[in-house]
Amino acid sequence: MRGGALPPALLAAALGFALAFAPRRELALALGVFVGAAAGAVLLPVAKTWEEAVFLGCWASVVVTALTVHLPRGPTAPAALALAANAGLWAGAVVGVAGAPLDLARALPWALLAFPGAWLAARGGGLAVKVVASWLVAVAILAASLPMLPTPGYVADHVE
Repeated sequence: MRGGALPPALLAAALGFALAFAPRRELALALGVFVGAAAGAVLLPVAKTWEEAVFLGCWASVVVTALTVHLPRGPTAPAALALAANAGLWAGAVVGVAGAPLDLARALPWALLAFPGAWLAARGGGLAVKVVASWLVAVAILAASLPMLPTPGYVADHVE
């Protein structure tokens, strides 16, 4: 789960699910902040030595963003904008350090899941959105912890 469009796409999806529970009037502005922050962050020069930290930040952002669906009243308007800016910065940084600009164009549309998510939440189907967001949390924790765990294939064999 390194490079390409997958990590920023999962972050965009987590943001979409979080925005599904945010105030409706902030939805378009938050999506604009997300796209602007991602486009700006992809242009920033990030040293290759920061790759692990950038990926860890991206996965941590997926976890925090996806968990906001469980807030009693959803994220407030300022929180929605902060989540969008944070998600945009990490999505752009990941693409900047380990991807191609086209990867960002593939990932950003996943934030539009906010619209069907909001539609579901308004009609009593918010639990489905929360379940999928919780799945994203599990995937992000696994993706963040796997490079840190001594698993076969990632570390040298003790026999060698």
